[in-house]
Amino acid sequence: MLAASLLGGGNAVAIRFSNRELEPLWGASLRFSLAAMLLIGLMAALRLSLPRGVALVGALLYGAFSFGGSFALSYYALVRIHAGLGQTLLALVPLMTLLLAVIYRQERLHFGAVIGTLLALAGVALISRAPLREAVPLLSVLATLGSAFCIAQAAVFVRRFPPVHPVTMNAVGMAAGATLLVVGSLLSREPLVLPQEAATWLAIGYLVPIGSVVVFGLYLIVLQRWAASRAAYTFVLVPLITLPLSAWLDNERIGVELLVGGVLILAGVYVGALRPIASTRRPHWKEQRIIDVGKDERLPGS
Repeated sequence: MLAASLLGGGNAVAIRFSNRELEPLWGASLRFSLAAMLLIGLMAALRLSLPRGVALVGALLYGAFSFGGSFALSYYALVRIHAGLGQTLLALVPLMTLLLAVIYRQERLHFGAVIGTLLALAGVALISRAPLREAVPLLSVLATLGSAFCIAQAAVFVRRFPPVHPVTMNAVGMAAGATLLVVGSLLSREPLVLPQEAATWLAIGYLVPIGSVVVFGLYLIVLQRWAASRAAYTFVLVPLITLPLSAWLDNERIGVELLVGGVLILAGVYVGALRPIASTRRPHWKEQRIIDVGKDERLPGS
């Protein structure tokens, strides 16, 4: 989980550099198309098979929300807002995940979740004041919140459907997400061009193998072992890396509203979703396979 947070801290900054040359939906399409190709090659090397039936539906829904919906919104938002602000708002993912998990009856609602939600909303309200004064569209802030919702929904889907190998899950998911992003890019009439600037290629060179293949592989491993709301803890640690990187590489101004609002969001997420609770661990995909094989090997009437 710590490795995923450290490596994922550079994603939003790299997206900002990608957005300077490429249109947002096309930039996201290119990233996840290349990442899906790498993962499909890795699947072939590991001799992994595609999921079927309900498991395939889960992988497709995971991809549609986690890569299609989420990154369509986040790439759009990061055209106008800095990476630190965007990633701080994404720290709401664990709390949103908990609330969705309660709706789906995967986890239980507790009093801390209510208090945490109020703290986090206060933080979002405080952070949102600064962009309005700086002529940054509120729509970009709302798009980031929508991205957080999509990530949370994807996490709940992973827990709701049968376990799939992380490499296969991300290969199918990123291929599905990239398909939706390409369709969106075509409908938006974005120019589908390859990057010409070295900075853009460097950003893609980070986003594809590290920011996509490695980061989301590690995230899925954690998500398949922990409850969804606790696995999303990754998104709380990421701003601690993104903020200094964005200030250094992208000249982001870290004002009082961002710092205080960020603290309120992190406090709300901790109180609402991350305090120690009873484990709701599900079987790992390997364990599930052993269970399924055991069922298949039972003799009739046993």
